[in-house]
Amino acid sequence: MSETEFPLVQFMRERFDPVAELARIRTEQPVFPMEIPGGSTVWLVTRYDDVRAVLGDHERFSNDFGGVTGLGSTQEDPGGLGFRDPPEHTRLRRYLTPEFTMRRLRRLEPRIEAIVAERLDAMERGGSTADLVEAFALPIPSLVVCELLGVPYEERADFLRLSTDRFDFSAGPEASLQVINDSMAFLTDLVAAERKEPGDGLLGTLLRDHGDDISDRELASLADGLLTGGHDTSTSMLALGTLWLLQNPEQLALVREGGEHVGRLVEELLRYMTVVQVAFPRFARHDLELAGQPIAKGEMVLCSLSAANRDPALGADMERAVPSREVASHLAFGHGIHRCIGAPLAQMEMRIAFPALLRRFPGLRLAVPYEEVPFRQLSIVYGLESLPVTW
Repeated sequence: MSETEFPLVQFMRERFDPVAELARIRTEQPVFPMEIPGGSTVWLVTRYDDVRAVLGDHERFSNDFGGVTGLGSTQEDPGGLGFRDPPEHTRLRRYLTPEFTMRRLRRLEPRIEAIVAERLDAMERGGSTADLVEAFALPIPSLVVCELLGVPYEERADFLRLSTDRFDFSAGPEASLQVINDSMAFLTDLVAAERKEPGDGLLGTLLRDHGDDISDRELASLADGLLTGGHDTSTSMLALGTLWLLQNPEQLALVREGGEHVGRLVEELLRYMTVVQVAFPRFARHDLELAGQPIAKGEMVLCSLSAANRDPALGADMERAVPSREVASHLAFGHGIHRCIGAPLAQMEMRIAFPALLRRFPGLRLAVPYEEVPFRQLSIVYGLESLPVTW
C-alpha cells in the first residue's frame, strides 16, 4: 500500500458503513502513513487498542497544534477543550465536569421532553410529510444547547440560525470562517451579559462559581466547544438512527414501547454509526513508536473512530448493529481526558427523541426509496443531507 493510495479513506462511507478499504488498512497496516500537501506525513490509526492507546496518552500525544509545531498556541481558538492540553485543559474541564453529571442533567430532562414535543407538534401542523433533518433532528440539539447554556428566549432564533449555519459548508471556506466568527461574537456578548446578571443556565452558574478565574473569551470558547461537539453530532445521530429504525421494523416497534431496550439500542447505534469519524488530531510530543511504527516529533496522528468501533477485536459481527450485544466501551465519544464531556446529554436526547417520534407518528415511513436518501460525502461528522418522511 502506498502513502497516497487512500488519503481520504477515513472520511469515506458506503451508506451506514465505512468503506471496505478502511477495514483492509486496519488489518494490513493499522498505523498507516498518508502524505498531505507539503510533504508532511499524517498517521492514520485504525485498531481499537491502538486508538485507545493514543487517545488515553496525553504525555506522548498533544492536542495543541501550535504548541507542538511551533506555530503559536491555539489556546485562544474556538473549539472548547478539544485543542487544549493539561494543565489548561484540566483547569477548564474541572469547571464543566460537575454540570454534566446525570444528577444535574436530569434537571434538563423535562425541558428536553418539551422541546421534542414542540418539534413534533410543528411537524404535525405542517401536514403529513417532512424533511426529518430540518424539522426534527437539526433544531432539537440547538434548542437543548440553548437550554443548557441559558440563552435568553428572545435570542434563541439568532442562536438557532448561527448554529445551523455553522455546519453548512456549501458556501465555501470564507463563508464558514465568517459564521464561526459571528458565532464566537454572539457567544462572547452572551457571556458578557451573563457576567453582569448571571442566569440559571450553565454560563450563569460558572460565572457565579468561578467568575474571577475564567475570562469571557475562555467561557465563550467553552460554550462554542459545547455547540460544535453537541449540535452536528446529535443531529446526525437522530437522523441516521431514525433511518436505521425505519429499515429495521422489529427494533422500531421495541423502541416505540420504550423501556431499557431504548438505552441499549442507543449505545449500539452510537458504536455502529460513529458519526464523528476521526478524533481531534494528536501530535507526537517527541520521537516515539506506536504499534511498531516510528513516528517523528510533531507528526500528526489521526485516530479513526469509525474503524476502531468496527474492529473484530471487540467481538464477532461488528459490521452489524446488534442491540442485545454486550461489548467493551465504544469510542463514539472518544476516550481519555478528551472524551466528550456532553456524552450523557447526547444519550439523554436520543433516549427521549426516538420513542417520542415513533409514538407520535406510528405510520412513519420514508417518502423516497431508501437508495435515494442522500448521505453526506467526505464529512468529518457523518450524517444525512436530508431525510424525507411521511406518515
